[in-house]
Amino acid sequence: MPTKLLREWLLRQLEPGRGAWLDAQLASLQANPSDETLDIALGMAPRKLGKAALELGDADLAAAAAALPGWDPRGWSVTDAARILLLASLPAAGKPFAQRFRALCQSADVEELATLYRGLPLYPEPAALEPQVGEGLRSNVRAVFEAIAHRNPYPQAQFDAHRWNHMVLKALFIGSPLAPIQGLDARANAELARIMCDFAHERWAAGRPVPFEIWRCVGPFAEGPALEDLARVLQKGEAIEKRAAALALAACPDSRAAQLLQAVPGLAGDISLKRLSWATLQ
Repeated sequence: MPTKLLREWLLRQLEPGRGAWLDAQLASLQANPSDETLDIALGMAPRKLGKAALELGDADLAAAAAALPGWDPRGWSVTDAARILLLASLPAAGKPFAQRFRALCQSADVEELATLYRGLPLYPEPAALEPQVGEGLRSNVRAVFEAIAHRNPYPQAQFDAHRWNHMVLKALFIGSPLAPIQGLDARANAELARIMCDFAHERWAAGRPVPFEIWRCVGPFAEGPALEDLARVLQKGEAIEKRAAALALAACPDSRAAQLLQAVPGLAGDISLKRLSWATLQ
């Protein structure tokens, strides 16, 4: 289970005294899961454990994905991992977890808030946490927003279409890349495609560049004006934009998309031979 893995990784890396402190806090929370006990443990974690990067190898990342599909703890610090472990290990009895989580978010600084949101895949009552996660998405602090949106399976699993589309659009507004959003292709939808095209037209009208990643959200639902937008990018865009438009057209079921793609046989060939994909475009 994820909490077992987290503890193993931490004890493997920490000096014995620090590992003993962590285990003592876990035991204290099992015996007395009060807000005071939790606050002390969370607050002391950086001083007691340090902020070194959590050391994970390929086998660890594979074990994480096997324990919880989509779980990706890359980039976590030791303090991140310890705080998330403490929260995820809280006994079920007592105050509802969502209530405690909301209170912690309301009093957290930016670094603490990012940590709290990174742990979303591991917490109980995931649906009950969604209102507070929505509050986090409204943050213009990239570290907080990306703790929710990037390499995190929670949004794909829990967000409705409206919340999902808002998250993707917000990423563009704050200059955050779309590629690390899990489920970007699986959760694509016609409304998001329309939103992305509207966004592109607003940027064009203002003489501003359009992020090439938006066409990934458009391709599977491109028709009519959206196909015209892709044709425009294919003809007038920068090199990376043209490659993005070609990938979007390759994902479009409309026969006119195939015709447009024929105008760029080099790109079409690269896509067919898998030399060009969204992964290689980043």
